[in-house]
Amino acid sequence: MGLIDDRVLDAMVGAAADALDHTTATMFGEAMRRTLSDAVERFDDGPAGTAFLLTGDIPAMWLRDSAAQMRPYLALLSLDPGLGDLIAAVVRQQSRQIVRDPYANAFNDGPTGAGHQADATAMTPWTWERKYEVDSLAFPLQLAHQLWRATGRTDHLDEAFVQAARLVMQTIRVEQDHDACSDYRFERTDCPDSDTLVGGHGTPVAVTGMTWSAFRPSDDACRYHYNVPGNIFAAAALRDLAELAAAPLADPDLGADAVTLATELEEAVEQHGVVEVPGFGPVWAYEVDGLGNHLLMDDANMPSLMSLPLTGGVAPDDPRYLATRAFVLSEANPTFVRGRAAEGLGSPHTPAGYVWPIAAAVQGLTAREEQEKRAVLAMLRDTHAARGRMTESFDADDPTRFTREWFSWADAMFCELVLDVLGHRVPAGAREPQSHTSTNRT
Repeated sequence: MGLIDDRVLDAMVGAAADALDHTTATMFGEAMRRTLSDAVERFDDGPAGTAFLLTGDIPAMWLRDSAAQMRPYLALLSLDPGLGDLIAAVVRQQSRQIVRDPYANAFNDGPTGAGHQADATAMTPWTWERKYEVDSLAFPLQLAHQLWRATGRTDHLDEAFVQAARLVMQTIRVEQDHDACSDYRFERTDCPDSDTLVGGHGTPVAVTGMTWSAFRPSDDACRYHYNVPGNIFAAAALRDLAELAAAPLADPDLGADAVTLATELEEAVEQHGVVEVPGFGPVWAYEVDGLGNHLLMDDANMPSLMSLPLTGGVAPDDPRYLATRAFVLSEANPTFVRGRAAEGLGSPHTPAGYVWPIAAAVQGLTAREEQEKRAVLAMLRDTHAARGRMTESFDADDPTRFTREWFSWADAMFCELVLDVLGHRVPAGAREPQSHTSTNRT
């Protein structure tokens, strides 16, 4: 597995210093190196090996986080093909984790029994946490497709990947009728309500064609269990899988099943996930239950409504997306935060009044104007409070107050935004249209 070529990274740091400023460039270079030096564990556990990717200050690998942590390196594959070895190793590890348990969101680096073993769910020694989140199944499919699309390599699309892909589709389909078909249950004691499910199976839902999720990408319990950005992302990832099935995998049945399921999710979201909001027009809700209830908000974690051009194959100039984005970045959204030092998205997962760098980076990456991208980067530079790294969240009035000093996913999104400004973008998905954002790159 290759690490980053120092010549490539040094050139990017130099370009960032020229296009932005020295502090931003230094933070970028250190973050790019930190993930590779501190978060990657390598395993010689097969012909090509796998890589276990720590989320940061928690000694476990999240399916979602590990895919997002690789995004900035995807953007440099044309300059440093050796990075593909690492990304392929991460995909191979993710495939094996899904095969062990498609309902788990985070895993140990072996059958150690670490993590939340006291939770009332079907834990195994391999499992750190078993909060079922549909995005955890979509991210590995997207990452596998991104690597293939950028490089043409197929060594990560092995037997375990195909087995995992079929399990992903099986699980998504089972959870289209959670009450009748699913045996997934989850309860945790001595914790906030956001860390467990009501009665072990969550609040009531109707069968809609959307797929059920127990928890959000924040690892907080859903209020209504059809998470709209999660469903849109799952559909886009299934379209990615269909493209893999049609080309390198040569598996038309797998591809046809993926397209059918993606279409069901898309049609159900269109029917149940769109709400008319005065002043904004039709926007996507964050969660619905099919019984008439909906939640109008967005969360700082991906997939979010704001991240749909990155995760859901939605064009950044799509009228509904623009209306939704305007709502998300307004005080009409209960998770929007405006403080003396920063403004942006927060999350019920962290204290009120805290802004998340992940969401700020997503705002920059989905911006149509260069000025907005640079403004976001300047805010992230000015609020790192001498830490030199991205945290999980920080107080919008006092950035010296923060949660999780080392959160590798936040580092990755900051790096991706720097690279975006420099003209290096993450490979698009099967349904992602060409960006209509400004092409004026310095």
